[in-house]
Amino acid sequence: MPKLSAFPKAYLNDLCDGSMRLSEFIDLAAGLDLDGIELYPLIVDLEDPTSWSNYREEAGSKGLAIPMLCCSPDFTHPDPAFRAAEIEKEKIWIEMAAALGAKYCRVLSGQRRPEVSRELGIELAATSIQACLPYAADLGITLNLENHYKDGFWEFPEFAQPMEIFCDLVDAIGEHPNFGVNYDPSNTILAGEDPLEILDRVKHRVVTMHASDRYLKNGTLEDLAREEGVMGYAARLAHGEIGQGMNDYDAIFSTLNSVGFESWISIEDGEDGIEQLGRSVTFLRGKMAEHFGA
Repeated sequence: MPKLSAFPKAYLNDLCDGSMRLSEFIDLAAGLDLDGIELYPLIVDLEDPTSWSNYREEAGSKGLAIPMLCCSPDFTHPDPAFRAAEIEKEKIWIEMAAALGAKYCRVLSGQRRPEVSRELGIELAATSIQACLPYAADLGITLNLENHYKDGFWEFPEFAQPMEIFCDLVDAIGEHPNFGVNYDPSNTILAGEDPLEILDRVKHRVVTMHASDRYLKNGTLEDLAREEGVMGYAARLAHGEIGQGMNDYDAIFSTLNSVGFESWISIEDGEDGIEQLGRSVTFLRGKMAEHFGA
């Protein structure tokens, strides 16, 4: 049976500017039927490395594991010095993940810069992730590449958002015991593609999952695509309550169960309050019991 965690999507800006403390989010999560919480490395309370083990203990005292650190390295910049700095940054995040007790540390390809071709972008991202893998392996961390839309602090969307590029990048990185896929169905919808198709193509590589349900407040996916130069998330885009959006969780969980998936599912929800997040927890617990068994 997979385990269920939650990412502080609704509170991320507050956690990163310090207007909300990490202990507050831990307390909120402890009040829900969760097994863990997923964290982001730019949370202000994680700036001091000596705090990392303390938050691991604090979460553990509330019955919560910290299975994954959700990081956003930018490996598609054409400047070698920039990429080298991103690799060193990712290594620090790998250290953070290990100290927090996490098994997984998310990686991304990088931003979809207009001047970077498909072939070059795949090469830059693959070699950068490969450079991080030995360090991750030494610390017992698995790097999980997400089929992502866009980091909230980026100008351009994810380079490997399109399915074909993502699958080619996974192949270019190659087989490694400390590398896998973090599957997010909603991000594929935002690319105008089928989330079940990409899952079928990478299902044997999936080591974690983001459970989200997106919807557009207004406009179309074509309108969203025209906003690539907007810093952060487009205003028309929203994370919906899980089970109320565009994803078929019966088909998703059935596919994951068929390949023996038993890892972590992390919720990205709650933008409309902790009650909404609680309803998403209830929905997912029901679907997990239905498809993976008790």
